[in-house]
Amino acid sequence: MTGSAMTPVPIAGGTTSSYHSGLGEGPGGFAQVLRAEWTKFRTVRGWVIGVVIAALVILGIAMLDHSSCGGTVLPGGASVAGLGCSSPVGPGGEAVTDSAYFVHRPLAAGGSITARVTSLTGQAAGPAGSGLEPWSKAGIIIKAGDRPGSAYAAMMVTAGHGVRMQYNFTGDIAGPAGAVSGGSSRWLRLTRSGDAVTGYDSADGTHWHLVGIAHLAGLPATTLAGLFVASPAGSGSVTSSSISGSSAESGISLATARFDHVSLHGGQPGATWAGGNIGGNAGAPSQTGFQAGDGAITVTGSGDIAPDVPAAPQGDGSPIELTLQGIFGCLIAVIVVGAMFMTAEYRRGLIRVTLAACPRRGLVLAAKAIVIGSVSFVAGLAGSVAALPLGEHLLRSNGVFIVPVSLATEVRVVTGTAALAAVTAVLAVALGALLRSSAAAVAIAITVVVLPYLLGSTVLRSGAAGDWLLRVTPAAGFAIQQSLPQYPQVAASYTPANGYFPLGPWAGFAVLCGYAAVAFGLALYLLRRRDA
Repeated sequence: MTGSAMTPVPIAGGTTSSYHSGLGEGPGGFAQVLRAEWTKFRTVRGWVIGVVIAALVILGIAMLDHSSCGGTVLPGGASVAGLGCSSPVGPGGEAVTDSAYFVHRPLAAGGSITARVTSLTGQAAGPAGSGLEPWSKAGIIIKAGDRPGSAYAAMMVTAGHGVRMQYNFTGDIAGPAGAVSGGSSRWLRLTRSGDAVTGYDSADGTHWHLVGIAHLAGLPATTLAGLFVASPAGSGSVTSSSISGSSAESGISLATARFDHVSLHGGQPGATWAGGNIGGNAGAPSQTGFQAGDGAITVTGSGDIAPDVPAAPQGDGSPIELTLQGIFGCLIAVIVVGAMFMTAEYRRGLIRVTLAACPRRGLVLAAKAIVIGSVSFVAGLAGSVAALPLGEHLLRSNGVFIVPVSLATEVRVVTGTAALAAVTAVLAVALGALLRSSAAAVAIAITVVVLPYLLGSTVLRSGAAGDWLLRVTPAAGFAIQQSLPQYPQVAASYTPANGYFPLGPWAGFAVLCGYAAVAFGLALYLLRRRDA
């Protein structure tokens, strides 16, 4: 008999032979087990159809998404469709918010600007707004031009985060803490040498402290330098969330700063101060502007100069993972198939045949996990690869701005979605081996993977309980789909409803993998100890 050995065992009246399977011996034995499990899977039509459905549901939900951007509701209930949302693109290719009131003059490649900020006041209009926003800011800035998204470096005071040096939207360096008040003014200075801009601050205008240096590649020979004020619409907004995303109705947030001892070296002779909203923003509040007199300049501004975060009140874009919401249906499909791939053998009594052919039970369980994990990964990958470009095309056709990300991030989101399906399917196989019941395995898998996400992103989204659920349950694995980072210098609703998770993408995915590994280990232990 091929692949086996017959060993004579003496008994009363003669001998008999005991069978030892050769399937568990060496890599060739495991390959045979793996081939057998693959044959089982592909010959059951229901399992194959289930995996195909898992792929199609990702694509189908992406194609059914009719999200739009812009619309306005008029008095009486009539609605006007919006012309589309968009964001300028910064020097690094990222979507940005670039809206502030800017008072400026030309500056040469070697020059500096200095100013003292003596006050920063303001108020946020809207249903919940009063007082300054913590990230309301005022200061001096060197900017490549007044086009939104152009390179810049700025020294600023903020209402709640002290002195900062910020540059090219994503760069943020902390300076001294404390807010500007009547008895505590701050001196700020920026010096330019070619593409390098250096920021300083001082409490008295004599002793200067280096805050940071920004290298702004490609700055033109002549830039704009001057004063700016911005105030993001944080507390003056109302945000509503759903499983598919969020929407925000933003109030107006205004800040007013008073500057004196303003000096600019390296400017054009005879140039005067000119003011306006960056990019000529027609949507800026009418209260913005500047006044000069008595050796001081008072500037009132609104908006923000920062990365565009969809979760923020001023954010216009949507993350790419919005096109992959069908992962929920995909996970349910692979959970059902994965659980049945294991429990069907118990229900039909075939597990005895399987374990008789391969007594090394760990190999059987490992082969099942590899087969179901592989087919689930392929299904998730196929669905995601098709859904992402088609879903983005549909959203853009409805005026939705998709926040640009790097190719590496796109690859991680797509393959991560496929890996999420694969690991969840392996978890379902392990639960099936533990419980020997399809219904119980499916119910538990959905309860620990899908339900915590739904609770954490809707009912419990703003509390510690929701944060805890998405840290310690297998639902943490959804973090692998997060495409946009959290920015500490942007006040936003960083919740799963907006595409953000309490753990990073790989940390959250590791939590899911840990649960699958523990379940697999327990299943292997019980499979070896229990009767078939």
